[in-house]
Amino acid sequence: MNEFHRVSVSRRDFLRDAIGAAAAVTMFCMRSAHALPSLAASSQKVVVITFGGGARDDETFSVDGQQYIPHLLNTLAPQSCFFTQVINRGILGHYVATASIATGSYETFDNFVAQPPAHPTIFEYFRKDLRRPREDAWVVAPGNLFAQMGWSRDRRFGPDAGAEMVVPKQLLAHALGAAGIAELDSYPALLRDNYEMIPTAPAVSAGDADSAERLTARLHVDAATLRAAAANLGSPDELSVFVTRHIMGQFAPSLIFLTLHDIDIAHSGAYSLYIEGIRRTDRLCAEVWNEIQTNPEYKDRTSLFILPDFGRDGDTDSGGCGFQHHRTGSPSARTTWMMALGPAIRQRTVVDRPIESIDLASAIGGVLHFDPSYAQGKTIPELL
Repeated sequence: MNEFHRVSVSRRDFLRDAIGAAAAVTMFCMRSAHALPSLAASSQKVVVITFGGGARDDETFSVDGQQYIPHLLNTLAPQSCFFTQVINRGILGHYVATASIATGSYETFDNFVAQPPAHPTIFEYFRKDLRRPREDAWVVAPGNLFAQMGWSRDRRFGPDAGAEMVVPKQLLAHALGAAGIAELDSYPALLRDNYEMIPTAPAVSAGDADSAERLTARLHVDAATLRAAAANLGSPDELSVFVTRHIMGQFAPSLIFLTLHDIDIAHSGAYSLYIEGIRRTDRLCAEVWNEIQTNPEYKDRTSLFILPDFGRDGDTDSGGCGFQHHRTGSPSARTTWMMALGPAIRQRTVVDRPIESIDLASAIGGVLHFDPSYAQGKTIPELL
């Protein structure tokens, strides 16, 4: 048994114990494709949640970690198709890894340079193949580095075929700037751009300001409303989910790609903050699922995919720093999991075979009926 599979087996066995033997028997019985509901392609929607800053099994799918993920474990996993061995074979940087998930191909650009990915994105395939308007595909990004992830540098596609991009921190920074408020002093927890560089607020250029003003108007969230909401939010991810729910209510887009990033505070070296990020991410995933179930535009027609971009170093990894970083390329850093939920998804199933994070693009294409023709990832037949 290789090290990657050993990590996945621990997740599988833990799910058996946590969910119960009777449920596990059902989960490991694959449903026939003929038993899946008949769903029209035009009616389907997809929401993707990725974690920038993956959590290890030690703090999630292990006996000691179960206390930190009650919603994922007790509410979402039992009704999902759960993949225990999702491998990232690319660069372990959060933006480049997340862009790779969105393109279905391993991107190789500098993780700390804001730029579009080289390969076409699922948003471009979706809009071009199905002739969908821009507002039917949205990317909710955690910071400046992700701000061009909604389209690619591929000349066959590009910005005109891409998704509507929103960086909630930029919206808030613009709202605070319009009110003459000192940004970082007033909302340091919400405005920090990332956790791997010197603390800064997201830069808002003249173009960004125009875009922020346009988006707040379209979302019917004016600057004063955004400032008031931010006063009651405790983290950037809570701000991102707040904006995502507004997008769902205002536009009901068919494709939403949301990246959460609070867990990456682990880079600070504070284990308590890392755990707090995991707990919050667990809660926010459940909130998004609840929004899907209560919003009539999404209920009974939406597939939700949840996966970390990659993991973090193990405590015994040579050259690593345990939970704090993701530098070693060990199985702990490269092997994660994915759960998928929704009426178009085969439910109550655990899949042990290895897949790769870039395979998700083809899975989304299968649900929404577009062809990610240039993606390198493979299909995932167990899903549908």
